[in-house]
Amino acid sequence: MTETPSTTAAEFTITREFDAPREAVWRAWTDPAEMTHWYHPRGFTTPPESISVDLREGGTYRYTMVDEATGEQYSTGGTYLEIAEPERLVFTWGDPEDPAESAPVVTVTLQEREERTAMTFHLRGIAGHPGDGNVHDGWAEALDILIEHVTGSPS
Repeated sequence: MTETPSTTAAEFTITREFDAPREAVWRAWTDPAEMTHWYHPRGFTTPPESISVDLREGGTYRYTMVDEATGEQYSTGGTYLEIAEPERLVFTWGDPEDPAESAPVVTVTLQEREERTAMTFHLRGIAGHPGDGNVHDGWAEALDILIEHVTGSPS
């Protein structure tokens, strides 16, 4: 019997560049009034009344994505692990009822580049790749919508 070693790490990284100041991108990640505009892939909405944010290390957040076609709802949330405004945000992400210790962890790093912002999004705990039709693609779409929201133009 031949075994095929797994070379796929349970993580992935997505990068984006914004024609916007770092503070605007930070605010979009942390302000519920901003999050409602982009915290979902295409075909979903995130109603503002579903979003709660306690932005402090150890604080929690929650939101509900609603499938526009079916009305199905997906509650999501986690715990903020590290907050270094406006350059680094680390939080768990997943079912709000799951223990934080076993939840995937998202790290968002924002770097200033003159008038622009370079963002690195890293998710540890779920293997993803472009075209997976699942978590990677969902976050990639959400981050495209984030660019549109922050810059006011299509990504």
